[in-house]
Amino acid sequence: MGSVVTTADVERLPGLNTLGVSMSRVDYAPWGGTNPPHMHPRATEILFVAEGNLEVGFVTTAGRHITRGVPKGGVFVFPRGMMHYERSVGEAPAVAISAFDCQLPGTQRLGEAMFGAAPGVPTDVLARALQTDGGVVESIRAKFQPN
Repeated sequence: MGSVVTTADVERLPGLNTLGVSMSRVDYAPWGGTNPPHMHPRATEILFVAEGNLEVGFVTTAGRHITRGVPKGGVFVFPRGMMHYERSVGEAPAVAISAFDCQLPGTQRLGEAMFGAAPGVPTDVLARALQTDGGVVESIRAKFQPN
């Protein structure tokens, strides 16, 4: 995907237990390094761009796509539980630091949740939800390792 996430949560730093905070650093490759669509079920995320430029966005529960370019020094907030993504835009690598209001925010990635879960969401359910046929669903599913 062109990104590496390094977390600092209660699983890595037990001293965070009961403090209700955690952080992560994301390093993005230039020209489109992506932290793919995901959500944090237990935390709001505030993202600070330390290097480079990012395009970020999330989708509201009403289906509205909120997106913005965030330059070096800029900040963006992803509300708790909202599916969101980040991607680098530019010739230089990007780095972002995120803070969460939970010691273990959790991360659920859209693609892995839909196509990599074991035993898996039934093919016919995904085909109807995505308005496609089962062959397309199976082709996509083949790209994901079962969790």
